[in-house]
Amino acid sequence: MPAFKGWYVYILKCADGSFYTGIARDVLKRLAKHNAGKGARYTRSRRPCLLRFMERHATRSSALKREAEIKGLNPEQKRALCNSCPAY
Repeated sequence: MPAFKGWYVYILKCADGSFYTGIARDVLKRLAKHNAGKGARYTRSRRPCLLRFMERHATRSSALKREAEIKGLNPEQKRALCNSCPAY
């Protein structure tokens, strides 16, 4: 079975309890960058970050649209979304 070649939208829970949403092709590699202090400026002072949610998207465009939707949610809605994904 070939590897998924699309994009992922992901939510990280930061050490201060806040959430960070982003997109990436390789979420685990991106998570490692966040936790090494080489990811987004927002996560640099909020390490460690834990992966709490991710979903697949076939195109970068659809991933960006979903990222924007999630960023518009309040923290309680983001928490509920994370809780709907039992693997994390």
